[in-house]
Amino acid sequence: MTRTYLITGGAGFIGSCLVRQIIAEEPATRVVTLDKLTYAGNLDSLQPVIDEPRHRFVQGDIADEALVAELLKTEQPTAVIHLAAESHVDRSIDGPAAFVQTNVVGTFTLLHAARDYWRAIPSERQQAFRFLHVSTDEVFGSLGDDGAFVETTPYSPRSPYSASKAASDHLARAYHHTYGLPTLVTNCSNNYGPYQFPEKLIPLMILNALEGKPLPVYGDGLNVRDWLYVDDHCRALRAAAERGVPGETYNIGGNSERANLDVVRLICRLIDHLRPDLPHFPCDSLVNFVKDRPGHDRRYAIDATKIRRELGWEPQRTFEEGLATTVAWYLENGEWVGRISSGDYQRERLGLAGESR
Repeated sequence: MTRTYLITGGAGFIGSCLVRQIIAEEPATRVVTLDKLTYAGNLDSLQPVIDEPRHRFVQGDIADEALVAELLKTEQPTAVIHLAAESHVDRSIDGPAAFVQTNVVGTFTLLHAARDYWRAIPSERQQAFRFLHVSTDEVFGSLGDDGAFVETTPYSPRSPYSASKAASDHLARAYHHTYGLPTLVTNCSNNYGPYQFPEKLIPLMILNALEGKPLPVYGDGLNVRDWLYVDDHCRALRAAAERGVPGETYNIGGNSERANLDVVRLICRLIDHLRPDLPHFPCDSLVNFVKDRPGHDRRYAIDATKIRRELGWEPQRTFEEGLATTVAWYLENGEWVGRISSGDYQRERLGLAGESR
């Protein structure tokens, strides 16, 4: 039986990877991509599949109730994988309203439309339907030096971004427990890989290092994140959509904790190796410690035991392998970088809420 996935945010970093992966690896699956094409959504990221007969792209807002209801009615998806979100902490500090609108109101609109659609389809299709809500480990707050987030870790969001994602997580679970909608929630660690918008740490450092610009490291650079290669994350999402149990939560992590400063220095070493001709060699001479982010969480780490045990997922890339692939991709895809960076965002410092940069 042909499956149809409705993927929201499918022109973004993780979403476009998921669309490309499904089209390449699941010949019996159709994908409908819904994306508003804000600053971080880019049709260039879908170029490999844009003309694929099993893929349809629709530009639109998840908060547009009429559009979402019509898409569900006409496309009859077997699953909704909800990735559309405002996702950058610094932007949420400067402008939290957009995060509430997209992450909370948009998720509510999508859930409500999915509930109505699900109630109207035949019972055997109701049993197969899934609504997968994709979230972040940032909802859990900050860890000390030890331990890791598990699925039952209490929520303690510290930024407007993580608060908006926590609210949407709760809505997804509420629609399962109140209305019976077969929702699942995944909480992932920091993603990285090709096609990521250059406001995030890894692509920002790669591009600045190539151009000889300062490499801004927040605070002392010792904030720790668990890094997850985007292709591995997308395989985990597919496992959850296909085999996950409604009402359950699955944490997804790469088991690759690194301090931010160590990540930046590894990027520098990789670029020094690939581009020893750069006039500012070695690149770590560009490291510039800057004022820390307000409320900067010290450490995140994910315990992914549950999804490994219950769904059989394992990350396939080490951090060193994934980062080398990522650096090489940005070096080889300057045209993509130029097009996606040609708008308002020019890699300036965000997230100081009006304070001096």
